[in-house]
Amino acid sequence: MTAGISIAAGAKTYGFGQNSFMGPRATSFIRPSSIFFSPAIRRPLKIFPAKKSMRMTICFVLEEKKQDSSSGSSIRTSRAPEHNTGESSDEINRVVPARVAERLARKKSERYTYLIAAIMSSLGITSMAVAAVYYRFSWQMEGGEVPVSEMLGTFSLSVGAAVGMEFWARWAHRALWHASLWHMHESHHRPREGPFELNDVFAIINAVPAIALLSYGFFHKGLVPGLCFGAGLGITVFGMAYMFVHDGLVHRRFPVGPIANVPYFRKVAAAHRIHHSDKFNGVPYGLFLGPKELEEVGGLEELEKEIDRRMKLSSKGS
Repeated sequence: MTAGISIAAGAKTYGFGQNSFMGPRATSFIRPSSIFFSPAIRRPLKIFPAKKSMRMTICFVLEEKKQDSSSGSSIRTSRAPEHNTGESSDEINRVVPARVAERLARKKSERYTYLIAAIMSSLGITSMAVAAVYYRFSWQMEGGEVPVSEMLGTFSLSVGAAVGMEFWARWAHRALWHASLWHMHESHHRPREGPFELNDVFAIINAVPAIALLSYGFFHKGLVPGLCFGAGLGITVFGMAYMFVHDGLVHRRFPVGPIANVPYFRKVAAAHRIHHSDKFNGVPYGLFLGPKELEEVGGLEELEKEIDRRMKLSSKGS
């Protein structure tokens, strides 16, 4: 680095004298003529103007020296922001598509992993439920008498439990998941890292009472065991439908096929996306009755806009 000094004086007449700012006096110098020095004392005479005083301004300008490797000479260059060269642009053009391809591959792998889990759980739960229903009633009718009341109670409560789970899920979603259990449900409202999220634990929690009710109703006879069996069956059916509509159709964690073309399911998916946008203070908190909740708060217009947006995205993707 080099420093240049510019001096600007505020007066046209100058005084001469020793200035401590300019550093110490040289040890050897050629004495000026006797006009400025007294021969007797050999000290410089100080001459100052009568009225005006000298003003001095010193400006430092810093410059960078760039050493030329070929000639060894110093080249002064001013500092300026560096610009991307053609080589760096080519590197960016190579890196960005690679990252996009890596991200798409990761998303595809996550969707495939969750699809396998959904198919295995669906087939497993469905086969066990069908087998349990068949063997329970065949076992109940071994004596030749058809337990009509028990059968009606089982099927009635299975439908009632499936419908009631929608209202339970709505209440729990509002009062628990968005309140005291938000630290678990928060993972569902943030970008997912991997095929699963902490919020999936709630599916396991809901499966525990369903398995308990099915087991008790399967191994016991009578009206009360039949009602318990029906309740467990209804919870199971609701859980499977919730997985396909919520996880598959709404959040696209796996392909759902023709379910996406059902008009009412389109409304359900659009309503749940509005829940994630917090436009109506989180409404709807339910899933299958979400459009009805939006209607109650005046959100039908927003619902139609969301349906149109999702249909346009689906047409572009196809």
